[in-house]
Amino acid sequence: MSSWVLPVFLGLGLAAACGFRAFLPLLVLSAAAHFGVLGLDLNESFAWLGSTGALLALSVAAAAEILGDLIPFVDNFLSLIGNVSGPIAGAIAAGSVFETADPATAAIAGIIVGAPTALTFSATQTGVRAASTATTGGIANPVVSVVEDVLAFLLVALAIALPVLVPVALGALLFVAWRAVRRFRRRQPAYARPVVTQSSRSS
Repeated sequence: MSSWVLPVFLGLGLAAACGFRAFLPLLVLSAAAHFGVLGLDLNESFAWLGSTGALLALSVAAAAEILGDLIPFVDNFLSLIGNVSGPIAGAIAAGSVFETADPATAAIAGIIVGAPTALTFSATQTGVRAASTATTGGIANPVVSVVEDVLAFLLVALAIALPVLVPVALGALLFVAWRAVRRFRRRQPAYARPVVTQSSRSS
């Protein structure tokens, strides 16, 4: 059972990063596997992630994703799409690090660990982005986007280097995101807030 603990933590970190960006975490994972960073090995059925072809393809996809997220309106569209692409990428990333498991078990573990984790952080990202758009008219979205890029990269780096710290980092991120959404909502213009009438209070 102990041999599963670190892969679970590593998978959680990778999947959470996929909640922010679908391709950037896979690119970093691909590069780490391709160049043998910190002795990272992938499950045999996911070995293709460390290939040169995957590294090049993910580089193009990640660059397009990062640049597209800086464009107004496109960023919100990508954020919504991320609720689907993020969990898929999270399942792939998480499943790939169960190196000693058989391919079927690794795939199932990836779905169980990766998909819901990525969806949680993707939904959190969507909430922060929606709050930013509503309160700043989208002006702050590029800044939010850059922060998300950095967080996605740092989460992958932390997961690969120190997976035992992943649960603490994820808990802290969720707390910070919750506080950010509350702050954005408090700054929302008065005319945009829902009007609470006496009748609605009594009901």
